[in-house]
This record gives sequence, structure tokens and C-alpha cells, in this order.
Amino acid sequence: MRISVIIPTLNEQMNIPALIESLQYSGGEALAEIIVVDAGSSDQTETVAQKAGAKVIKSPVRGRAVQMNYGVKFATGDILYFVHADTRVPVTFVSDIQQAIQEGYESGCYRFRFDSDKTMLKINNYLTHLNILTARGGDQTLFITRDLFTDLRGFDEYYVIMEEYDLLRRLWKKKRSAFKLIPKDVLVSARKYERNSWARVQFANLVAMTLFRLGTNPIRIARTYKKMLDYR
Repeated sequence: MRISVIIPTLNEQMNIPALIESLQYSGGEALAEIIVVDAGSSDQTETVAQKAGAKVIKSPVRGRAVQMNYGVKFATGDILYFVHADTRVPVTFVSDIQQAIQEGYESGCYRFRFDSDKTMLKINNYLTHLNILTARGGDQTLFITRDLFTDLRGFDEYYVIMEEYDLLRRLWKKKRSAFKLIPKDVLVSARKYERNSWARVQFANLVAMTLFRLGTNPIRIARTYKKMLDYR
């Protein structure tokens, strides 16, 4: 089974080349393609991604759910692997995913650790060891078989924020046993915490998750979240 990596981007020219190069280095023959789905970046994201060897496509609408679903249309792999541009995956990602599939899992993610040694962020790192919904998120990457993704009808584009949580909620309700938390870490940028205090980000995350669980309109959640943080 081959893996298609799908990366949604918006103004990620500083991060995307290193990610693509690392994926190519580790992917080998199992890597079907790397698809960068750009949402109209004003920087050189598209150019540098193409030069690095990715297939770059322009999303008709800005938003990670839309971008990732759109990328799937161009993917040829049997396994879809969704990765954020500011994330670095383990060099063993191919064998990790293949092993999980061989064990009978149809989806899964990694834990994460931030690219920072700040003590408070280590708390966040530890929480991702717990296999609960509130400890998950797109930063941890997500692999899923094409068949299961299709069965779930992909990401719900209604969710302009919290799209990964919605997909996992539906996935776990339908087939919790099909999900594997791989006991390795992806490296995640701490840039959001560098622009805001730890407490401020944690409170914003709590508010967003609470509104999500209450069924609040995602547009309202997104607006509230962005008002609370220096975000992008």
C-alpha cells in the first residue's frame, strides 16, 4: 500500500521546503506523492513547494477541511496522510504506518512534542500520550485508509475550525478500535505559544473545545479563537 501525503498551506514558505525534503528522504517507494494544497498564499509557498518536489494545487476555498478534501481528489495512494506544514514527522513514518495497517488499524496519529524546552509546554507534550479526544489534534498528523476516509465522507467542510476533532469524533463513534496512537513523537512548532502566553493559548483552546462540544457554529468558534490570540 502506498501513502499520499496531503499538506494544507497558507503562507508557509519558511516551513514547507524542509518538511517536503524530510518526507521525500524517508518516504522511499512507499510514498505515492506529496500534495500541497494552498489556499492563496501571499508569500512564495507555492513556488518553494514545487521546487522541493511536491505537487502543488490551489484550493478553490480557504480552510483546512476544504483543502484536505480537495487534496484527496488528486491523491493516488491507498493511505492518506494529513500533515501540517509546521510539523516534522519521524523518519520511520512509512514503516510505522505500514505496521499499524498490518496490525489491523485503519487510522491513527502520533503523539507530539514542541520544538521548545519550556517547562509548561512539556505538560502539553505529556497529555498527547493519552488516547482521548481532547488530547488529539491535527498537529499530531493523521493517517487513514482511503476506504475509511470515503466511508466517513471525509472532513466536514462545515467545520472551518476543529475539523480534525469532528472527523475523529465520527471515526471513534463508528470504529474506535480502528485507531492507533503510535508511541512516537512528531515535532511541532511552538510559534503560537511564542506569540502568546502559555496560559492564554490554553484558555483559548479550552474555550474552543467547550464551544465545539456545545455544538456552537464553527464560524463563531473561529472568530472567538482568533480574537483571543495573536493567531497567524
